[in-house]
This record gives sequence, structure tokens and C-alpha cells, in this order.
Amino acid sequence: MSSERLANFEQFAIDVILERRKGKRANLLRAGLWFLSGAFRAVVQTRLWLYRTRVLKSTSPGCLVISIGNLTLGGTGKTPVVELLARSLQDAGRRVAILSRGYKAKKPPILRRLQRKWLGMDYRKTRVVHDGERLLLDSSVAGDEPFMLARSLRNVVVLVDKNRVRAALSAVRSFGCDTLLLDDGMQYASLRRRIEICLIDRQAPFGNEHLLPRGTLREPPSNLRRASYIFITKSEGADNTALIQRIRGFNQTAGIIECTHKPLHLINLYTKEELPLSWLKGRHIGALSGIARPESFEEKLTDLGAELHITARFADHHRFSPKELNHFISRCVRRDLDAVVTTEKDSVRFPHRAPSSDVPVLFLRVEIEILRGQDVWENLMRQVCAPPAVRLPELVLA
Repeated sequence: MSSERLANFEQFAIDVILERRKGKRANLLRAGLWFLSGAFRAVVQTRLWLYRTRVLKSTSPGCLVISIGNLTLGGTGKTPVVELLARSLQDAGRRVAILSRGYKAKKPPILRRLQRKWLGMDYRKTRVVHDGERLLLDSSVAGDEPFMLARSLRNVVVLVDKNRVRAALSAVRSFGCDTLLLDDGMQYASLRRRIEICLIDRQAPFGNEHLLPRGTLREPPSNLRRASYIFITKSEGADNTALIQRIRGFNQTAGIIECTHKPLHLINLYTKEELPLSWLKGRHIGALSGIARPESFEEKLTDLGAELHITARFADHHRFSPKELNHFISRCVRRDLDAVVTTEKDSVRFPHRAPSSDVPVLFLRVEIEILRGQDVWENLMRQVCAPPAVRLPELVLA
């Protein structure tokens, strides 16, 4: 199957799961996925039980590990939370490393792999995206989220490895790290952690309430009881009383922090020029994205005063080709639009060469803003950073 057909099928399946598609084919696929979800639940719960009873062993790297993850597939805004944690911990004197699996990262080019092999290195081992001083890999080899974190943080170690136990040991032994952030780690039980942070998207807290592959849940909502802290993201100042009551039905002790993704400014992808958010007011734009929930991004643009005329949505983690970008820009030119705007996460997957057009390509830089639960956040920082290090209980898997 060609990559284009595979991407189209992936998008069709996502639309079916999210109830965007109707018709006989969609209904048949939903029915088949519903039966598979029962088997998936059994596998997930059995695996967690095996770790809880220590039939399967988890490894401790000998330092503090903080897991940041979620119960659902994508869309919770996890990367800015990881960035906030890494920056705060480093400012408090911690030597931090971020461990990522590098989702959809490509293998290095064949010549690079052969070169590494001749030098006695194995490309399948831990990839160093950032060594704390230099950015060493591009987004195609590192993965878009690790690259984005490395580019934004500049002096935090960022490692990519599907075997994150190996990455953790490398962070400690090779880079002297004393605090590890396990990115997207809630389901990665092989690495022992002391703090479990779970993110919940306020706009779709538990997806469509179905487990994979019928829905977007990786685990049943009851497994939320493992969390030490819960971040309710994309709150936008809304009342979360009902959601918090439901969360408390699964976990009565976790600290809860309500936050939003606060836009900072716009950055021209190719010239690096920064523009204030006020630039968007009254501008006619097109929005191009490849994220799990593009609706929230598009709504944020209109909330900032932009006139949104054209949108193009691709599958999550889609790597844009020059042809796709030029086609979208041509549409914008025909409509006499002022700019193409994308997300920061998408910007790392755009072509390196600027398109031959006067329409600027901008991305929206955002950061996490805590709306409620500042005291909970400060308690988390004290718990992690107060010298001497606080001895925390080992996390027990649900």
C-alpha cells in the first residue's frame, strides 16, 4: 500500500472512531472495532496486573523519574506541559533529561547508519537529540515532539529510544542527569517512576469513552487512580466542577491543576521574525495542521481575531511535502489571504526550503498557563526540588 493510500485509510479510520463518518462501511468498521476493544481491555489490564504483582519487573535507573502521559491517544497538549516541567526543574537546579520514544521518527540515512556501524555504534540504540549543549538531530530522525522540545529548551538533554529503560540508564551514566521526564510514559510500565502525571483534555476528557481500537482510550478511566497529579488542559477558564467530580470517583487523592495553552506570539517559519498576537486581528488567513484535534487550534485563531477562510487538516504527525505546502499556499494566494498559520508542533515537519510565494508561513508559539491549582503546582515543585531530596513512595500500578 502506498504511503498516500495508507495515510488516507488512517484518516478514514480516525474519522470513523471519532464519529465523523456515517454510512455502511463506517458502521461495519465500528462494529468490528467494538469487539476488538474487549480483547484490548483484557490485554491492558492483564499486563498491569503482571507488573503490579512483579511477575514482570520494572527497572529503576537510580534517580527521580516523573512520567507525563494520558489515558487517550493524542490531543491533550502534552508537549508544552513537558516543556514547563523541564524548564522549572532545571531552574531549580536539577539536571534534567527528557526520554521519548520518538513516535514516527525515521531511521537515519543508510550512509549515516553504515558510518555509525563502522565506528562501532548502533543506530538502534539511544539517539541523542540534544546533549545539553547542542542540537544534534533534525525532526525527521528525532521525531517532531523531541525535536521541538530540544529546540525550545536549548540546554536540556533529550534522548529518543523505544527502549526507554536503556535511554534512562544512558541519561544517568553518560550525562549525569538526576531527574528524568518520561514523555508519554503512563503506559510504559518497564521504567519505575515516583510521580505519575496524567493529562486530561477538558474538551474530550475520555475520548468517546471506548478503548482502542473502537475509541481513543488507551486504558479504562478507572486506571486514573494511578496518577499522582492530574492536569486538566485546554480549560480556557471554563467551569470544571462536573469533570473534577468524575475524576474524584476514580482518584480521591491526586493533586489537580487546571491549565490552558496560552498563545505567546507568532513566528515566521522561514525568516524567524516574531509578530505580536495583535497582528492576527482582522487578518484573512488559512490554517494548515496535522494534529489530533485541529478544532481547538482553529478556534484559538478566530478567538485572536483572525478571519479564517481556508483550512486543511492532515493526520496527526503528518510530514508535509513541498507539493502539499505549495498547493495550499496557491489556494491562499487565489483568495488573497494574508498568511498561512500552523501549530508549533506542525512547523517542525514543514519543508526546510521556503516556498516561492509572498504569503508568509507562521506558527503559533504557546505555553502552559495555570488557571487554578497554583498551590498544587508549587507543592509538586517543592516535593521534587527541596534539598535534601524527598523520599517518595514507589508508584503501585493499578
